[in-house]
Amino acid sequence: MSRYWHKKPLLIRGAIPAFSIHQKNPPELDSPISAPELFALAGNELVESRLIQSKPWSLRSGPFKKKALPRIDQADWTLLLQGMEAHHPAAAAILSWFRFIPDARLDDLMISIAGVGGGVGPHFDSYDVFLIQMSGRRRWRISTQKDLSLDPRLPLKILQNFTVEQEWVLEPGDMLYLPPHIAHHGIALDAGCQTWSVGFRSPSFKELLQEGLWRLAESLEAIPGLEEKFADPKQNAIHTPEELPKELIQQLEKKLAGLKLDQIDGFLPGITAYLTEPKQHAYFHGPKNPLSPKQFAEKLSSQMLKPHPQSRLLSLNHEVYCNGEMVTKGQAKEIQEAWRSIAANKRLVLKKSLQARVDSSLYEAYLSGWLILQSA
Repeated sequence: MSRYWHKKPLLIRGAIPAFSIHQKNPPELDSPISAPELFALAGNELVESRLIQSKPWSLRSGPFKKKALPRIDQADWTLLLQGMEAHHPAAAAILSWFRFIPDARLDDLMISIAGVGGGVGPHFDSYDVFLIQMSGRRRWRISTQKDLSLDPRLPLKILQNFTVEQEWVLEPGDMLYLPPHIAHHGIALDAGCQTWSVGFRSPSFKELLQEGLWRLAESLEAIPGLEEKFADPKQNAIHTPEELPKELIQQLEKKLAGLKLDQIDGFLPGITAYLTEPKQHAYFHGPKNPLSPKQFAEKLSSQMLKPHPQSRLLSLNHEVYCNGEMVTKGQAKEIQEAWRSIAANKRLVLKKSLQARVDSSLYEAYLSGWLILQSA
């Protein structure tokens, strides 16, 4: 992190040692998600998918019918599947490897499967990315060039001018880290080439402050003193009625000073809630046969409680936010502790049952599908 993160590229050979171990001791290791599985997922309307063809360039968005997808032995195509951690446990497991970086920055795992010659063209990203080779080989060419102008004639964001500075062929198990704005171009060398990309969020300050201000404005409803009506018993007669009254300005100034809007603590709850909002394609469904509060509390002593793969959790001081809501507010101490454990460890394992309460935010999250019970 001190030498490379957000600073310069890093190639890591054998980042997943199991691949090189299996090369010496057959059978060879392959991607945990097969090409037929990925093609099937591309037909799912809950999966964000895109198909890119080169020669000439074209871009289509899914879901795709089976006949609309190319054969694995065809050339010059790439299928991109976004947010795969929500659809396959292997993708979720690999995404969890990167929690040495704050969860607030972690976005999702995208899988690219391609035919020989497939790629998305020379481009750059505005965020950090780890590119993990999972099946077949891919040639990566990168550049630290300052010219990031795009070709306006193409349907994709492809660089108009690309000057190669470094080049590598990545084998299964190798990984390439690229900081933002590093130009790169990956070309598949084998049929069914799979590259798994771990991407990171990079919201603008404008976006964060807008969301923080919007939520802060909503919270003003809970301040009784702001319900008072403006009054101006000291107002004098004036000759400039079109001007905003100084009395109104002075009273507003006092109210604003009392709200302490110049202090970050007032914005952080709203910003934290915003950063935990699920992605647009996220879909939650509760259990078909939900347990009663008492049954749920008892199950927690023998089963594991895990966040749904699309649930987002962050903590701010002692409070925990899940999917845009503060879930610890007003909760019993043991429920708050349980949420903090889930946020920190992505699971909850108890040796005793919690108090059975129908109003527990833990139980409500289970009913909503935000949390899932699994065998420990």
